[in-house]
Amino acid sequence: MPFEDVRVLHGDTQISPRGLDTYGSRSLAIGGLALVAACGKVIEKARVIAGGMLEASPDDLEWTPGRFSVRGDPDKGVTIGEIALAAFTAHNLPDGVEPGIDADANYDPDNFSFPHGTHLCATEVDTETGFVKIRSYVAVDDVGAVVNPLIVEGQVHGGVAQGIAQALYEEAVYDDDGNLVTSTLADYLVPSAADLPSYVTDRTESRAANSLGVKGVGEAGTIASTPAVVNAIVDALRPLGVNDVEMPCTPERVWRAIQAARGGEQASAAEQHAARQGDQTQGHGPQGTGIPDPAGGVA
Repeated sequence: MPFEDVRVLHGDTQISPRGLDTYGSRSLAIGGLALVAACGKVIEKARVIAGGMLEASPDDLEWTPGRFSVRGDPDKGVTIGEIALAAFTAHNLPDGVEPGIDADANYDPDNFSFPHGTHLCATEVDTETGFVKIRSYVAVDDVGAVVNPLIVEGQVHGGVAQGIAQALYEEAVYDDDGNLVTSTLADYLVPSAADLPSYVTDRTESRAANSLGVKGVGEAGTIASTPAVVNAIVDALRPLGVNDVEMPCTPERVWRAIQAARGGEQASAAEQHAARQGDQTQGHGPQGTGIPDPAGGVA
C-alpha cells in the first residue's frame, strides 16, 4: 500500500489498550510480528468480501500488494480501500460476514532474537592532563533484516553517543549528606554533537528465526560503546601499569590512575570526591571544552 494511505496511531490507551510499551529492543521484533499477524487476518477477511464483490470464489482470487484480482483475469479486481468501504457500509456482504475488516493479533515469540556486532574505539590519552580524545570509532552490527535503514542508523548513532556519555561524562554525584549535587544539566554533563566523534558504521545480515527475519537494534550502540571506550583508555595506559579506570573516565580520574601506577600516593576518598565534583562543574570530554588538544601522550 502507498505510505500516504497508512496512519500509525500509538501512545494512546484508548486506541491501544493492551501492551507493555517498548523496551528491550522489541518494537519491530515483537510489535512488528504482531502487526504482520493482524494484517494477515485483515487480508483473509478481505478475500471473502472481495469474492462477493467480484462474484468469484475467494479461492480464485490472487493478492497483490493492496489489491485482489481474479486469477487469470488481472484486470478484474478491487483494492483494499474499496473492500474496506464495502465492509464498513455493509450493504451487500457475503452471508455470515460481519461488517468491518479490522483485526487484533498477539505475538509471543518462541525464542529471542540475537543481534550482535563488533565496536572498535581508538583513543589518545594525554598523560600530563588525563585528557581523553576519541580518534576513531567503528561499529559493525547485525540486526537481521533491515526494514528502514535510516532508523537503524539513527538507533546506532544515538546508542553509541549514550554509551560514550556513560564512559566519559555522566555521573550522579552525592555529597556527604546524601544530597544530589548533579541535579541539573549545568552540573550533570551530557555531550553534544560537538563533543563526539564521527562514526564509521556498517552492517552484516543474518536473519532471525521469525517470519520477518528481524532483530532488535535500539540498544546495540549502548551495550557495545561503553566498554569499547573504557577498554581503549585502559589499553592506552596499560604500558604505564594502569589496569582499570573508574567510570566516568574524567581527566581527573585518568590522571590519578596514571599517578598511582607511577608510584604516587592513592588519592584519599575526600580527594576523589572533590575530583568528581570538579569534573562535573568544570567540564570534560573526548573532544572537550576546557582542556586543549593533547600535544602528546599514549596512543
